[in-house]
Amino acid sequence: MSEVLKVLTMAECMAEGRQPEILFWVGSAGSYDDRAKKITRAFVKILNEAQVDFAVLGTEESCTGDVAKRAGNEFLFQMQAVANIEILNAYEVKRIVTACPHSYNTLKNEYPSLGGTYQVQHHTQFIEELINSGKLKVESDTALKGKRITFHDPCYLGRANSVFEAPRNLLNMLGVELQEMKRNRRTALCCGAGGAQMFKEPEKGDKDVNVLRTEDALETNPSVIATGCPYCNTMMTDGVKAKEKENDISVMDVAELVANAKGL
Repeated sequence: MSEVLKVLTMAECMAEGRQPEILFWVGSAGSYDDRAKKITRAFVKILNEAQVDFAVLGTEESCTGDVAKRAGNEFLFQMQAVANIEILNAYEVKRIVTACPHSYNTLKNEYPSLGGTYQVQHHTQFIEELINSGKLKVESDTALKGKRITFHDPCYLGRANSVFEAPRNLLNMLGVELQEMKRNRRTALCCGAGGAQMFKEPEKGDKDVNVLRTEDALETNPSVIATGCPYCNTMMTDGVKAKEKENDISVMDVAELVANAKGL
């Protein structure tokens, strides 16, 4: 039997007459995809461990509209965005943390022009903040110490929003041997999930982009490919399977690695 995680909804908090410090935006992948749900659970365990006062929207949360916008349906994007903004503003939400760079980018950069202005953080930024403030303690002498790990920069976290160091700082705190791919940070190659590519067949060519990116990762000879995006996780996992390396290499979110190191 899986353990019960403490997660309140905004509606429950409002019924108690209080405003939580953080809204955790779960995102479509983190809500519905079985693999991504593990990332959600890992992050919630970290929030509970650090005694963060947070809530989720629950059934009131809808897709940010990112996929519709990238696929060119601006009308659908604005419908979805405005519906979310009405709910967020009704709850007087100030601060949002999400484990999805697509949600992060959309909430941070595209909602303000539609009337939704919030302080938005990626979960790696927030976890780093918890550690630096002393609310979460992480030992460098963990089971991960010395493991060769390479980090894949999600496009909407790295190149789109210049968040490069937070996930790397967390990995270094875990005492791992961080190996950079030849294309990293500003020059990192997309995994292929951006622009709604994950939801359709690839265009004609001689190699899928996620396989090409996985080859970049394999050159570092890692035991773990770390990322900070549920979509990147899917694409890199598929790439590892395509190269028949799934028995040797795992693809893990940074939050999962932190949670594992803490024994959560």
